[in-house]
Amino acid sequence: MAVSSRQKRITGRVMHEFKHGELKRSRGGKGGKVKSRRQAIAIALREAGASKYDSKKRNRRNLRRTERKEAQGQTAQQEREGKSHVGAYGKRESTAAMGGRNARKQTARGHHAAVARSRKADGHTVVNFTRKRNVGMSKAAQK
Repeated sequence: MAVSSRQKRITGRVMHEFKHGELKRSRGGKGGKVKSRRQAIAIALREAGASKYDSKKRNRRNLRRTERKEAQGQTAQQEREGKSHVGAYGKRESTAAMGGRNARKQTARGHHAAVARSRKADGHTVVNFTRKRNVGMSKAAQK
């Protein structure tokens, strides 16, 4: 049984992958899709580090491995939906925290990436994309 909220979320994600036919049998996915719900539950509990058949050490190791996988955007669900977890450096930019293209509001990092993309697309035009920054100025001085 999944204990922590993080384990419940991982279990839910794995079951979501199973329902959508994205859950694979083996590590590299070469074993084919999981067809049994019971096997999907076993995989979910193992990924969440909540399996009663593993030792505490093995459960902790499995949970850390899953957290790394999610942080790098390597779960089947993230890959299919084109999402990337915050801090997945060098991976797809999609979340608001990463300031990606389909984010609601860009961060400074995402803004710089957008400027670079636009300059690269045109090649020669230098467009003034800089944001107004009134750092250390009073409201009267800004007007």
